[in-house]
Amino acid sequence: MMGYLPMTTALIVAHCLAITPELMLSAPQRSEAVPNPAGTIAYFTVSQYSFDNQSSSRAYKLLDLESGDVTDWALNSVEVTDVVWLPGTKTGILYINGTNVDTTGGVSIWVGDAMNLPASTLVASLNAPFSGLKVASTSSGDIHFLVNSLAYSNGTAYNPKLGPIPRHSGRLYSDTYPRHWDTWLSKQRYAVFAGTLCANSSYNLSDLGMQNLLQGINFTATRPESPVPPFGGSNNYDISPDGEMIAFVSKATHLSKANFTASYIYLGPFDGSSAPVAFNGPNTTANDAGHEGASGAPTFSPNSSKLAYIQQDGIYYESDRWKLYTLDVNLEDKMVVTSNWKGLASNWDRSPDGIGWAPHGESIFVSAEDFARERIFNIPLNASDSFTPRNLTGDTSVSAFSVLPDSSLLVSASAVWTSREYYTTTGNGEPRVLFSALDVDAELDGVGPDTFDEFLFAGSEGGQLHALIVKPSDFVANKTYPLAYIIHGGPQGAHENSWSTAFNPQVWADQGYVVVAPNPTGSFGYGQNLTDAIQGNWGSYPYEDLVLCWEYIDSHIPYIDTKHGIAAGPSYGGYMMNWMQGHDLGRKFKALVTHDGISNILAQYGTDELWFVRHDNNGSLWENREKYDRWNPLNHVRNWSTPHFVVHNSLDYRISESEGLALFNILQGMGVPSRFLNFPDESHGLLNPENMLFWYTEIFNWINYWSGVGGPLDDVAIGA
Repeated sequence: MMGYLPMTTALIVAHCLAITPELMLSAPQRSEAVPNPAGTIAYFTVSQYSFDNQSSSRAYKLLDLESGDVTDWALNSVEVTDVVWLPGTKTGILYINGTNVDTTGGVSIWVGDAMNLPASTLVASLNAPFSGLKVASTSSGDIHFLVNSLAYSNGTAYNPKLGPIPRHSGRLYSDTYPRHWDTWLSKQRYAVFAGTLCANSSYNLSDLGMQNLLQGINFTATRPESPVPPFGGSNNYDISPDGEMIAFVSKATHLSKANFTASYIYLGPFDGSSAPVAFNGPNTTANDAGHEGASGAPTFSPNSSKLAYIQQDGIYYESDRWKLYTLDVNLEDKMVVTSNWKGLASNWDRSPDGIGWAPHGESIFVSAEDFARERIFNIPLNASDSFTPRNLTGDTSVSAFSVLPDSSLLVSASAVWTSREYYTTTGNGEPRVLFSALDVDAELDGVGPDTFDEFLFAGSEGGQLHALIVKPSDFVANKTYPLAYIIHGGPQGAHENSWSTAFNPQVWADQGYVVVAPNPTGSFGYGQNLTDAIQGNWGSYPYEDLVLCWEYIDSHIPYIDTKHGIAAGPSYGGYMMNWMQGHDLGRKFKALVTHDGISNILAQYGTDELWFVRHDNNGSLWENREKYDRWNPLNHVRNWSTPHFVVHNSLDYRISESEGLALFNILQGMGVPSRFLNFPDESHGLLNPENMLFWYTEIFNWINYWSGVGGPLDDVAIGA
């Protein structure tokens, strides 16, 4: 809880921006740091966009885990797409080059030494754009590896550069789920492929070539697919350290992808001699115990004897609590035999989302969202259901982590005030920071943790709720600043102490606002009950929480000017802007901003994931029409009057762009000041830096005009 000193009100004056949208978007973006098997060095990539050159650059770097020194790594950053360290070596690597001189659209695989890249050897030419490399060294010295690619129904890898081009543009479907996120479904599906580099032939690819490990799995409703799009990657599959077994996630083959979230972990032999089997699918111990939802993060133990994974119980609830499980695995007669399936810390009221085994397999490190941070916890294999793990990490949010040979952790993190930090920690004492973007990035000059704060307020259902505060970089204690009230998406989601390029709170604050980012009912990281309570209550508890938070700000934080405040939000946050527009809280703001938000609940059957609509509205439209009507923003259209900026993108298949157009058309028809921004090449979020800069520029021009922070509105909008 924050304490406040009395402050006098002062007008907003011109100030020096520490970070502008252009600076933030042109700052280097660094990947996670991936350590070598010895835990002495790690590699990461740096990507950067230049608005002057209108181009992006990318480079590989090496991080010394003892000194923290960062050096250039001469891998071809334009062509090399995947790099993995070779187990059992100190600096051996296997990597994918995105070019193939033999096959247009194919890739090549190389073996080399990180310290002697010119001596690298070409070992395989692959005929499709494979990616997602994972590797294991076998007892024979052979290298077994996994990659993924889209594949034809006959199991062969799909190369779009060589695929047939139809003479028409028609797309014909016989089932729901014709499109997802930003892509119309084609006949190709992702598959995990296995390959062997033979030690006795200078690690050339085995004559067996690449084997599709999903072939042979029977299905009735949904074809097997791994990784699961749109966000699944190499974290959806794993290879045992001895190279003998594989595990992967695939959607439930007997259920519709549009109506159910269920997915299972399949286990099989690496050589594909028998079809993989879902050990937690129908008619298994796990399934019979009620664990029927989505599965994730299959991870073999260091000695290949166990598998850890996470799973949800709910079969059509994407935000159900994830729980951690382990089981014993063993390869017998070309089949993976499982036993001793059990849950670990099953009553822990957090959702693990990342897994890393301790070096000797005696415990498991997991990452999980906890009180506005992504943190790391350790869970022993003998943990009881009631075991409560202890946080091992600092005040920043974990982006990724690796377990080092001495059981310490290499953490890649970020915070509101830094785009990247690498540190090591044992969980005892302060982390040892190896690198911070704040120390080297000129674009972040003037940004720091002193602008960040947080507070608690009473929620609508009792208990304390949490909110983040971000102040301008040149904050002065005896002045007031208009409120920028930013509501998160989801609706099951959270504002975290982490870096982001969209709705970056420091960038918003440096326009001359104090940003408040509340975590109302529906938020992650505060227990599953708070997350679940939004079901069927989109416009009640969360809205009431936001009213109470606004009232707390108005009465307890004297340096925030609520009379000239603005509010904004994406996705569910956009829905909340539209809901607030028709209710009293909407009148408290000078302007609202909706990014890809729902304006008409009844139109949600135009979305891709129908399980979401069914769950959050307590049933289907024909089963529970009154719930859909109850929280529909359009039912309160007569109250709309606050100036409103609407963003909606054409490739957003989660929420169709007609939602934004309808909102804008109604606002215009009612004479409410409004603008509509559309990107025909963007989905639910934004990826193109030039688009993001235009997005920031026009939104800030709008809110700054109505709040009084800025000057007149620009004249770039397209008229009739």
